[in-house]
Amino acid sequence: MSFKGRDIIRIEDLKEDEIYKILDVAERMVPVARGEETSDLLYGKVLASMFGTSLKKGETLADTIRMAEGYSDVVVLRHPNEGAAALAAHFCSKPVINGGDGAGQHPTQTLLDLFTIRKELGEIRGKTVALVGDLRYGRTVHSLSLALARLGAKMIMVAPELIQMPSYILEEIEALGGKYEITESLERGVEEADVLYVTRIQRERFPDEEEYRKVAGSYRITKEGLEGCKER
Repeated sequence: MSFKGRDIIRIEDLKEDEIYKILDVAERMVPVARGEETSDLLYGKVLASMFGTSLKKGETLADTIRMAEGYSDVVVLRHPNEGAAALAAHFCSKPVINGGDGAGQHPTQTLLDLFTIRKELGEIRGKTVALVGDLRYGRTVHSLSLALARLGAKMIMVAPELIQMPSYILEEIEALGGKYEITESLERGVEEADVLYVTRIQRERFPDEEEYRKVAGSYRITKEGLEGCKER
């Protein structure tokens, strides 16, 4: 299994065994992250962490990426436009990792979420995850839902109809053999889930203010509201 030279644009770019390989390596790197150990694994390598700032100066994405690849070994890109990471990978000869592209995907956040779920629950397969909040525009839940489907977890999609999971994501989940339930009831999610994954409803994601106001504050997580959750 080799990741050398590969882009990670969508979580679907990774097979099940590759996801678990990344999680296993991440587990071994925890002491390094905590400062308890050191590692020279990436000695001499340069990562370009790009969050779209130079684009405001008039450069095109292609210009910026071509500049970055000249002094780096890998590029991590976060961009407000969906599809930007895939476009960057087209222009870049170095590996590109998607750090979030608009309302598209966020595979790196998903890997972190999977790491946390496995660490807390011991396994992912067979668990039930309630995805709550903005499922239409939330890129983290797009990536996470596809990964959970691939890894054998069930999902409960908790959201108002206006911001439910897009149909194209549901179709991909079904193609992966994933199981899910759609509801507007937070109580349903709390009762059945092993994990409650809550995303905030962000005004900047909505095309107009009126649409945002219709769903703003739809769900609030309180201590009282969690009384019916599963015991660990």
